Amino acid sequence: MSVDDLIRQWSERVREAAACGQALCLRGGGTKRFYGRPERGERLDTRACRGIINYEPSELVVTVRAGTPLVELEAALAAQGQMLAFEPPHFGPGATIGGCVAAGLAGPRRAAVGGVRDFILGVRMIDGRGEVLRFGGEVMKNVAGYDVSRVLAGSLGTLGLIVDVSLKVLPKPVAEASLRFEMGEAAALHQLNVWGGQPLPISASVWCDGILELRLSGAAAAVEAAIGRLGGERIPDAVAEVRWRALREHTDTFFAGAQPSSSQPPLWRLSLPTDALAIELDGAQLVEWGGAQRWLRSGLLPDVIRARVAALGGHATLFRNGVREGAVFHPLTAPMLALQRNLKNAFDPAGVFNPGRLYEGL
Repeated sequence: MSVDDLIRQWSERVREAAACGQALCLRGGGTKRFYGRPERGERLDTRACRGIINYEPSELVVTVRAGTPLVELEAALAAQGQMLAFEPPHFGPGATIGGCVAAGLAGPRRAAVGGVRDFILGVRMIDGRGEVLRFGGEVMKNVAGYDVSRVLAGSLGTLGLIVDVSLKVLPKPVAEASLRFEMGEAAALHQLNVWGGQPLPISASVWCDGILELRLSGAAAAVEAAIGRLGGERIPDAVAEVRWRALREHTDTFFAGAQPSSSQPPLWRLSLPTDALAIELDGAQLVEWGGAQRWLRSGLLPDVIRARVAALGGHATLFRNGVREGAVFHPLTAPMLALQRNLKNAFDPAGVFNPGRLYEGL
């Protein structure tokens, strides 16, 4: 079946679902099913719509179908010395680019370069009426529909079925090095904020159990100058590569204790201002993104965690384990909830796509 025929088939299936009040569960590789509220509806598998449509290395732009395996896209980019700079986690071998956009999750480089939505140039999608829509384009100067495209990042498939997406890509760094320091959490947060205000090529950071690690990326001269300025213990390159990949994929020691299991405490993802104080809550903690993203493994009540995080100016998401039928994402304010409902009604008025994955009734 051609891609055009597949799109027509999908559009008809969406129209039928809308007409009879049926829900559709949009899913690619299913590697992020644990994230968000439980899935509902009849499965629509996106993996048949795959392949790179257009890739212009000199323009730093790639257009790819939603069902394309993430490893396939990354291999094509790596062959040209380029990358998805936001380092999307796979969480399994079947991850697709559509799932990457829908989940909106980024890896260790997020604080330095931006998140998923910052790299989306355009999308083609099927809305809840079965209509094929296109927003944005394939060049960075084309801003028509730009923000509409970005709305899909992190929507968990609740707004539409992504057919293909155009993404900005970046060259891989010429040089990288990683450093290790011994210091407590409060000292690490302070130091990260100090370094964040200086012209240092820091591309990733992580603190856990009294150890702060930094990754430096950029021109060789800039990286070497930063090493001399910062000090610390140099981590062997091969060890560092494994370390940052394990952090991205949640396969390191800290996250190994938070894999889906009824016997493990919930894993919370906390988003905070970088200058927020240390979180004084029971449980194991890991700090990323210069303090902007913090992970907490804790059996504390959700209201206790969210109250503490809100007091520091942030919000908390139940990432793994715990009761997913409840409030997984931080409760929205009344204006934000109204905006979310308006978006859902505009794109999917019959509530066909992944109902309830973000919030109850959405």
